[in-house]
Amino acid sequence: MGTCSIDHSHQEVVNKLDSQLDFLPSHLYEGAQQFLKTGLRQEELNELFHLLKKYDLVSMEERQMRNKQMEQLIKK
Repeated sequence: MGTCSIDHSHQEVVNKLDSQLDFLPSHLYEGAQQFLKTGLRQEELNELFHLLKKYDLVSMEERQMRNKQMEQLIKK
């Protein structure tokens, strides 16, 4: 993921997650929901937002890569 200078709010990340519900594996969606209920640093919010951004439009290979990154992030 490229670096972005925009800080995304908790609500923006929740909205982005909800917008990708139909495309994400259910375990990642549910895991991300739980992850968002914890106290997150801005860096973590931004990282999750960018993993979700345009998820529905990327190739299967890119999705698999993002899935792995998301799994690592939400396991923290």
